[in-house]
Amino acid sequence: MKITDHIKNANGKTLFSFEIVPPQKGVGIADLYKNIDPLMEFNPPFIDVTTSREEYIFLERGNGLMERKITRMRPGTLGICSAIQNKYNVDTVPHVLCGGFTKEETEYLLVDCMYLGINNIVALRGDAMKGEKYFEQSKGGHKYASDLVKQIHDLGTGKYLHEEIVQCEENSSFCIGVAGYPEKHIEAPSMNYDLQMLKKKVEAGADYIVTQMFFDNQKFFDFVKQAREIGIDVPIIPGIKPIATKGHLQMLPQVFKIDLPENLISEVLKCKTNSDVREVGIEWAINQCKELLDFGIPVLHFYSMGKSDNILKIGREVF
Repeated sequence: MKITDHIKNANGKTLFSFEIVPPQKGVGIADLYKNIDPLMEFNPPFIDVTTSREEYIFLERGNGLMERKITRMRPGTLGICSAIQNKYNVDTVPHVLCGGFTKEETEYLLVDCMYLGINNIVALRGDAMKGEKYFEQSKGGHKYASDLVKQIHDLGTGKYLHEEIVQCEENSSFCIGVAGYPEKHIEAPSMNYDLQMLKKKVEAGADYIVTQMFFDNQKFFDFVKQAREIGIDVPIIPGIKPIATKGHLQMLPQVFKIDLPENLISEVLKCKTNSDVREVGIEWAINQCKELLDFGIPVLHFYSMGKSDNILKIGREVF
């Protein structure tokens, strides 16, 4: 079932969903299941699975020489989606990137999704490669997420890159999610510019929006208001990430370009152990989620980052 249908069928009730990261190469799926199993008590209608782009590694070739090779440290997004979908009987949502993929590779992936009965996609531009300051489109790939959204939308209606399939199976179209940034994407020169780019993705065929993590609900409320004012009318799903370590005070703002509220920073700094920090993060997220529920959001979407114990505690207080 499509995400928008899940939302419609909920009749105003807020749904629970979460996002997982594929394990690194050489690691089995069992540990992933261990973190998914506890969260199934909240009956998530869908689970997102991230995709990582390629990166460079350096291999020794002797005589002090190094060879640069391209690899993917966390492959298997589509396989994991299929495994989860079959094991838990829930819809899965693979993330599809512009960066690191040609348009043809994207088309092959989408065709595989159709074969597997996966009809929800999150379309993302992706980040720059490690070692590169700015994002550069791959040769033969898309530069903007809106272009990727258009390709996904077109394929669902029978328009392929180099041919047109006149007859498509019923319900072969994809439900497309895209990213929104309550605190503005780092590369956007202004909030208004960022919102216009978001509107362009919706106009290209996006069906819903999932936001970057945030810790100040007012920023989300303002973001939704501004989006509605410029004509964006698709569901907007807030992304929640509970603080878990003191290191998050530096890492999260640096990596995701977000601000943390002073009250949260103060409480984390008082903690003597990461266990204490984890409890602060859980309590903050519980309060955050309750306020979001009052606001009437369609789905609470959690970034699990491979761990589920804190999300389990939050879910039991909120749902």
